[in-house]
Amino acid sequence: MAHDHQDRRVSRRRLITGIGSLGLGGLLTAGDPRAAGTLADVPASAFDSDTHAKAQALLSSAQTCKLTPSTKQGPYYFETGSVRSDLREDRQGVRLRLALKVQDGGTCRPLPGAAVEVWHCDAGGLYSGAETQSRDVLTGGDKVRVRPGTVFTDLTPSDRRRYLRGVQLADRDGIVRFTTIWPGWYPGRTVHVHVMVMVEDQRALCTEIMFDEKLNSQVLATPAYLGHQQPRDTFNTNDPIFRDDMLAHVIKDGPGYLAATVLATDHDEQSA
Repeated sequence: MAHDHQDRRVSRRRLITGIGSLGLGGLLTAGDPRAAGTLADVPASAFDSDTHAKAQALLSSAQTCKLTPSTKQGPYYFETGSVRSDLREDRQGVRLRLALKVQDGGTCRPLPGAAVEVWHCDAGGLYSGAETQSRDVLTGGDKVRVRPGTVFTDLTPSDRRRYLRGVQLADRDGIVRFTTIWPGWYPGRTVHVHVMVMVEDQRALCTEIMFDEKLNSQVLATPAYLGHQQPRDTFNTNDPIFRDDMLAHVIKDGPGYLAATVLATDHDEQSA
């Protein structure tokens, strides 16, 4: 499976401030001889021209000035520092391209240079860096329970895997683009993608992206998602976190799907 040229590991502070010899443009375009090396000239990472045009149209239809609901980071988050747009590695599943626009929740203006990190489980419900913990949930009959007042701290990884995790810096229009797979599921949670937005080295927003259940049903019926030992127990209707305004705008995109959403943050507020 092909990967883009952006798979580098850097600290989040260095990623955001551009400390070091690479600088901001260099971190985003390292290894790409076509890159001009400035934020304004960053290419539409890994999207072909047709998908890029569809993403722009989808983001326009998703445009809103309403603040994005925040959530807890969950039990499987840790800082990867992996700057890349293609997150799939060896994971099998239906291709999902993500186009995310970051904007100020008060002014609705884009936030170029914001760091956007995404992470989610694979088709079978496993998280990289936390395969032991997530496998225990899948095989132990337990559920991930999210209760009011629960505080999740950053995880210390239990393995070296880093699939389906990565970070990008927003371009001059506040947009980041990822290529991944449609997430699977695990007991206690509906299908979702975690997103964290960093502005000026602060956690400005932690949220989740959800998907229409008709699409979830279609995707989860394909071969890569059929390895569970028990039936799915949690849907959008009974998920403890789901909200209608977390639903992504989704369309078909070749053999997979393209999903877009606007992430509007009050970046003076710290997310849990």
